[in-house]
Amino acid sequence: MTSVRRDPGAEPVRPTAEDAVAAAGSELIGGPAGRRALLGVSWWTPVRIIALVAIGMFALGMVQKLPCYNGGWFLGATAQYTHACYSDMPHLYAGRGFAENVVPYFDRIPGAADGMDYLEYPVLTGLFMEVAARLTPHSGSLQHQEQIYWMVNAGMLMVCAAVVAVCVSRTHRRRPWDALLVALAPAFALTATVNWDLFAVALTSAGVLMWSRSRPLAAGVLLGLATAAKFYPVLLLGALLLLCLRAGRLRAFGTALGGALGAWLVVNLPVMISSRGGLHIREGWLTFYTFSRDRPVDFGSIWLVVSQRTGDPLDNVNVYATLLMVLACAGIAALVLCAPRRPRLAQIAFLIVAAFVITNKVYSPQYVLWLIPLAALARPRWRDFLVWQACEAMYFLGIWMYLAYTGSGDQHRGLPPEGYQLAVIVHVLGTLYLCALVVWDALVPERDVVRRDGSDDPSGGVLDRAPDAFVLGEARHAAAYEGPARVEWGVRRE
Repeated sequence: MTSVRRDPGAEPVRPTAEDAVAAAGSELIGGPAGRRALLGVSWWTPVRIIALVAIGMFALGMVQKLPCYNGGWFLGATAQYTHACYSDMPHLYAGRGFAENVVPYFDRIPGAADGMDYLEYPVLTGLFMEVAARLTPHSGSLQHQEQIYWMVNAGMLMVCAAVVAVCVSRTHRRRPWDALLVALAPAFALTATVNWDLFAVALTSAGVLMWSRSRPLAAGVLLGLATAAKFYPVLLLGALLLLCLRAGRLRAFGTALGGALGAWLVVNLPVMISSRGGLHIREGWLTFYTFSRDRPVDFGSIWLVVSQRTGDPLDNVNVYATLLMVLACAGIAALVLCAPRRPRLAQIAFLIVAAFVITNKVYSPQYVLWLIPLAALARPRWRDFLVWQACEAMYFLGIWMYLAYTGSGDQHRGLPPEGYQLAVIVHVLGTLYLCALVVWDALVPERDVVRRDGSDDPSGGVLDRAPDAFVLGEARHAAAYEGPARVEWGVRRE
């Protein structure tokens, strides 16, 4: 009988073998898996386990919303805040005309309490909301319909949560267990049903997966669809541009860009263009963009802290935020082109989206969903991830307690402005902490846990192990895969 020797490089990396926090946490389920546990073949593959864990955590997040489902959304303003179970979904069911069969972007919302004439969400998210409304029985009391609408949306978003977990687990082939960071993230469960962001996150995660499989067209199409659901996914195209520039893979980037633009136009053009009275851009379609441009300093942003502390309304906040974002992107570009080894896609994508989150004039609690899958791919270290998640959980509680304080009249039950400002600062510092570690890993590649097994960029697709074509600074003399290549005047030539 002959024994079959297994290739250690083909085995999945076990977090408990390289991460002390993961090893300690595994004691809750019997301790780290042994070497022989990997030899058997079982239905319980990492991807299936992670998907089930993600669904289980999503269900726990639904349970956390139970006080609101049983009346907190309807018994006055403060109950949904003191129980930290607020969701936009039941309020917008009536507030945006879904209860009256208003077609988003085409029909004006009758008598909207906040003066919003049209739906203020991108087209694909509006379609998601409309599908959920069509699946909601328009019978019984309005409160009952709003409950069912939330439940229908939660069911659809649960599918999105499973898609995110599966995509992250399959992006780094040898590190499927890193997706447990996503599945078990506290902020993931707490914010999943606050709004519809998880739909865009699922499309973005699928786009990153397609890029990791060297399918730039499919990746671009998915990122274009994600951008049609939320603005932030377009930032990943910036990360791809910088990395493809350094690797000389601009043709792949062009393919992805073309796919993204085409997919975005296919979704938006039918809603964007109106032929009534001549061709023009429909007002309903523009609402998302005009609302984003005109809204003042809002909850969660560092600009709100500055405004409250100084008394200045910061009317020019768009200029300030844009300038700070441009400076952050310039720094990230310098990192990509000057690092001793080309950074990984997940690292740069995380940094760009994090820069947008920090500099933006609003930070809704569900925006953390944008970062969680990217963080798990960029720096799969449990201690640092959980430190960041603790900061985000503090902010999640902080904003609801602050709204309870402002909505409870003279009683002021909740968190005063000073406490809320501290929660905002904790959120920003937690995000900056993780950004600093990602930058450190990029500048000192030996620290990058993903590359310790000899990998280059498992999520990089055509960038993986590609020789550099354009580099600056000291990177000209420190190529990771030099081969016959040589560097002259910042350009490595074959």
